Amino acid sequence: MPRWLPRAFVLALALVGCYQLASWAFHQLVGLLLNVLIAFFLALAMEPAVNRLVARGMRRGLATGVVFLLLLALTVGFFGALGSVFADQITRIIDDLPSYVDDVVVWINQTFHADLNVGKLQDNVLHSDWLRGYLQDNAENVWGLSATVLGAVFQLLTVFLFAFYFAADGPRLRRALCSVLPPARQAEVLRAWEIAVAKTGGYIYSRALMAVVSGVAHYLFLELLDVPYAPALGIWVGVVSQFVPTVGTYIAGALPMLLGFTVNPWTAVWVLAFVVVYQQFENYLLQPRITARTVDIHPAVAFGSVIAGTALMGVIGALIAIPATATLQGFLGAYVKRYDVTDPRAHEVRRHRIRRRT
Repeated sequence: MPRWLPRAFVLALALVGCYQLASWAFHQLVGLLLNVLIAFFLALAMEPAVNRLVARGMRRGLATGVVFLLLLALTVGFFGALGSVFADQITRIIDDLPSYVDDVVVWINQTFHADLNVGKLQDNVLHSDWLRGYLQDNAENVWGLSATVLGAVFQLLTVFLFAFYFAADGPRLRRALCSVLPPARQAEVLRAWEIAVAKTGGYIYSRALMAVVSGVAHYLFLELLDVPYAPALGIWVGVVSQFVPTVGTYIAGALPMLLGFTVNPWTAVWVLAFVVVYQQFENYLLQPRITARTVDIHPAVAFGSVIAGTALMGVIGALIAIPATATLQGFLGAYVKRYDVTDPRAHEVRRHRIRRRT
């Protein structure tokens, strides 16, 4: 046996063991890594506002806390407004449920010549084995549901904690990272960091501004049509339509249409028409003026990045897909050299348009 063969076996086993250990550690820490990634992009989005407060003389930690409190207040306000709509609708459904059951029973008796009784149906349902088994199964799942809720709260606190430290200690973190790199690499890292901050912050700023405009416009229109919960619906449409790319306006408009249908079917039609018209106004007039000063991402690229982010990391990937794409686009725009297109075939469509005009 050659002398190197035992050493090769030992080295191979050691490498396999290290790979297995690293793979196990990665799978155990993947949740933490995703939380850190979300916190990093959240800190990038907050850093322009923090820098402005610091430039006015405020300490960086206090400025980060102020921005965090403002972000938390906006989040709580959004979910509070949305929760009030759903809570009131559920309360109405529960209050009107007996009348719905009576109407259904009357319709069945008249249509199928049956002899159903509401009281007997209630007794049969309340004393049935199916209901008893269903309640027992859900009682056993209470602990699992509680653990899931506590885990989600812990993950949210983890994201906020890391985001706070990333934003508050941003300059110190950059200095620590650059201290282990040569001067040429330091300049590249700092430039990439500045691009990431500018693009992520610009994207969030532009989307927040368009969300305000969209929310106010939909609120005024819904109030004009006497649709219930117009303020909460305006907030819902403004947030969802801007932070869900391409199809967000139509997804957000489904809830106002549903509540408008409870008022009058024609109200739902008018709401649909307004959603479509406003989407065109936003795409061709509002969005180009706002994103020209912040960040401009083609709708197809934004939609594709969300699909790719969802496929890779689920909901988390969908949340950070567009800021990551904006950062990558800005980075490529800064480092990729572009040339003038001289081939006439690239301007074929333009030449045809000129001929048609002449």
